[in-house]
Amino acid sequence: MPPIATVATPLFQASQSEVVRTVRDDTLLSSSLWVNIALAGVAILLFVYMGRSIESSRAKLIWVATLLVPLVSISSYVGLASGLTIGFLEMPAGHALAGQEVLSPWGRYLTWTLSTPMILLALGLLADTDLATLFTVITMDVAMCVTGLAAALITSSYALRWVFFGISSAFFLAVLYVLLVEWPDHAAAAGTNEIFGTLKLLTVVLWLGYPLFWALGPSGIAVLGPALTSWGYSALDIVAKYVFAYLLLSWVADNEGAVANAGVRLGGGAEGTAAVDD
Repeated sequence: MPPIATVATPLFQASQSEVVRTVRDDTLLSSSLWVNIALAGVAILLFVYMGRSIESSRAKLIWVATLLVPLVSISSYVGLASGLTIGFLEMPAGHALAGQEVLSPWGRYLTWTLSTPMILLALGLLADTDLATLFTVITMDVAMCVTGLAAALITSSYALRWVFFGISSAFFLAVLYVLLVEWPDHAAAAGTNEIFGTLKLLTVVLWLGYPLFWALGPSGIAVLGPALTSWGYSALDIVAKYVFAYLLLSWVADNEGAVANAGVRLGGGAEGTAAVDD
């Protein structure tokens, strides 16, 4: 019977120091991480400042959900830069890089699993959606991220990587359906449709870029290398998270009354009714 140590997966065979040296020696790859760390730090300070005068409970909930996005991101990107949530994977037979060890920033999926539900929570509150729909879209989103992680980590079969990619894409379609079909009507009824429409389009267009980079990068057909793929993800994160959050918080700060009055479907009716009666 072989020693237990011999069954360790390739992901954890390289030490963190080795991974960090690999990242540090690739300026393009390293910059894709540190630029995001810096911008996340700036975003946290800015969003704390922007939320200083928010008073209504519903607007505060949107603010907290939005603030958590850069907080999760800075933690995740530090994990990537430190070598904690990044490693090497040997690509399976059939892959363009079959038999080669490829750098896998698997920690990004942890980021998306924790941050994208906060984006959807903020959008759902803005649209004044019902609790069942909000729960559904958030669980579909988490399932999308977890199955995406499975697609990135499988080394036993190239075909199974694409099977999990397809499953993840199916969950993504469910999220898109809610964003494009159901929530616009809710936002129109709540009177927040103008800003919701802008944020919805921003979210949908940018989120479509993530599976595209997965397919073109080392996890998929390997047309793009690790550094360019990492920059692709980082650029998407910058706009889909920090720019998105800034636009949302700016609108909420200027239209707090409209947000409070919209709080009917998720149990904020008392606050909204009181505001209307005033």
